[in-house]
Amino acid sequence: MNAIVEMSGLNKFYGAHHVLKNVELSVTRGEVVVVIGASGSGKSTLIRCVNGLEMYQTGSLKVDGFHMPVQEDRLLGGERELAAIRKGVGMVFQSFNLFPHKTVTENITIAPMRVRKKSKADAEATAARLLQRVGLSAHAHKYPAQLSGGQQQRVAIARSLAMEPHLMLFDEPTSALDPEMVGEVLDVMRELAADGMTMMIVTHEMGFAREVADRVVYIDQGTILEVSKPDEFFDNPKNDRARSFLARVLKH
Repeated sequence: MNAIVEMSGLNKFYGAHHVLKNVELSVTRGEVVVVIGASGSGKSTLIRCVNGLEMYQTGSLKVDGFHMPVQEDRLLGGERELAAIRKGVGMVFQSFNLFPHKTVTENITIAPMRVRKKSKADAEATAARLLQRVGLSAHAHKYPAQLSGGQQQRVAIARSLAMEPHLMLFDEPTSALDPEMVGEVLDVMRELAADGMTMMIVTHEMGFAREVADRVVYIDQGTILEVSKPDEFFDNPKNDRARSFLARVLKH
């Protein structure tokens, strides 16, 4: 198995609060893994550990060929290893985190120029190609405040893709959007899945999860209770808590 993420016995605490409990999970290159569960179940913390935004306390984590050993909430080896990991891991958050004083194109080109040392011309050519991919070519010279929430989130996706990641992490990317804007963001993510991008996605969009996931991970109170193919999970979940969770969320 060609795993890009390998978690073994992963534990994460906030003080006395045990947030992730002995997590065992691997993600294969080219796979789409969707993580679902109730609010506060540890979903976001799980994927934030993958790019070092959160430090776990015990267990082991390997991302894109890099071991991420920690000690006393610090990554052993320091910022250089973390920077190397983050070069290959894109992350899209609930909030768009775009620079308000920079244009759409500038938002997309700044990291490739600074981190990957791309020329301005190369970075702008990549930005133009990615904006076309996410359906925003006409908005290249606008500022974030001139865009809808859905458009801003698509710019955020393009910005992550500009770093040529091997893995994309999505932390509830549609939860801050008005309902009519959710579809345009999910469409871009569907295309990424179809193109073979490796993705870990935290989402409340159950229909989307069923459609794009290779595997669904159900987490409850920091423990992974079920990992299944989407049809198996949604049609016949094995875990009682998963069944009651689905009964709640699918009613709405």
